[in-house]
Amino acid sequence: MTLRIHNTLTRALEDFSPIEPGHVRMYVCGMTVYDLCHLGHARSMVAFDVVQRWLKASGYRVTYVRNITDIDDKIIKRSLENGETVRGLTDRMIDALHQDADALGIERPTHEPRAMDYVPQMLSMIGTLQDKGLAYQASNGDVNYAVRKFPGYGKLSGKSLDELQAGERVAVSTEEGGKQDPLDFVLWKSAKASEPDEVKWASPFGAGRPGWHIECSAMSCEMLGQSFDIHGGGADLQFPHHENEIAQSEGANGKKMASVWMHNGFINVDNEKMSKSLGNFFTIRDVLKEFDAETVRFFVVRSHYRSQLNYSDVHLSDARGALKRLYTALGTVTPDEVTIDWAEPHAARFKAAMDEDFGSPEAVSVLFELASDLNRNPSSQTAGLLKALGGVLGLLQDDPKAFAQAGAGMDEGAIQTQITARAAAKTAKNFAEADRIRQALAAEGIVLKDSPTGTTWERG
Repeated sequence: MTLRIHNTLTRALEDFSPIEPGHVRMYVCGMTVYDLCHLGHARSMVAFDVVQRWLKASGYRVTYVRNITDIDDKIIKRSLENGETVRGLTDRMIDALHQDADALGIERPTHEPRAMDYVPQMLSMIGTLQDKGLAYQASNGDVNYAVRKFPGYGKLSGKSLDELQAGERVAVSTEEGGKQDPLDFVLWKSAKASEPDEVKWASPFGAGRPGWHIECSAMSCEMLGQSFDIHGGGADLQFPHHENEIAQSEGANGKKMASVWMHNGFINVDNEKMSKSLGNFFTIRDVLKEFDAETVRFFVVRSHYRSQLNYSDVHLSDARGALKRLYTALGTVTPDEVTIDWAEPHAARFKAAMDEDFGSPEAVSVLFELASDLNRNPSSQTAGLLKALGGVLGLLQDDPKAFAQAGAGMDEGAIQTQITARAAAKTAKNFAEADRIRQALAAEGIVLKDSPTGTTWERG
């Protein structure tokens, strides 16, 4: 079966074939690093990590670029509030990003360009746009993109210029860059006296810094070429960011920017959009204080990347329980080292699911089929296949016992001390004390399991 991907640009499932046979070039919009990564970032990072893993499993060589925006209004504002340099703030946040992504089992992209390092390429593209009559310098020094001069504007969002105009103010404000049209957007921001020198670059247009949208156009072109295979990001980026990228890149280069546009769905918290103003905003680190990282990853993977994802403690607990069932099955035998035979019935169903727009929910259901088979008929080969297929999704690579104990509130030494004390109480027939210890551990989220060979524990 041929891999099919839902293309936001055409609003249809399409057979996928890379521009260069055997080599997929993919660009995904990354984080603006002024604060810790939140759940929305986790959703996008995991979604496109699964995409690149499946492309590799399908035999493709993948060049995966995920950029970092390290120059932005919010970054400048936060650095000034903190009394630190922009570089100091962004270096610190990038380190935190990597720690969070590593915890979630997200493989590092092939390249992770920082916007500050590509200002010359941005200026070159802005110059080309100006030469082609698609950009102009306003009276306040900003350089703006002339949206109405690009015939294809609106094709990604599906909005006409009239519809877009209706959403803008009729009056053109000189405070907003002296735009000739409310739809125009900034490519180069003229330097302000209040901004630190480290965010001011010399240019043919005067000292300043790049606008947000031009960053991705310049970096994707520099690293992947004028045309590449897949451009991805969150649904919130479809308009205006990705629409503006198309206008910039295709306006400058005269070529189709990306063959396929992919957008992951929003994340809600208890059925409401996650928002700081609503008080339901969670960083990845907030969530990892309550749930182990693989549970969080599994929670994301078992939903389709284009669907809305509703976060709640109940849903995370359910994900933990479901993942635990898979690990419990794996714990029955020692898995063989398995090279996946995609003609094997389970593997074939897994492949069919992933080839249909990266259908991870159906692929996960195949893992549960294998777990059921394993529980009925313990087999090292079946366990090996379960682990190997789980690995394609970045799951089930931990030791089953380690997973069962992950996230316990007490350290293992303290738990073992209590287990030893309970065993001594039982030997002395002090069953009230033994029950008290069991109940005290249960209150800490530790479940004891007695067997003829001794007592083991796992997180409840």
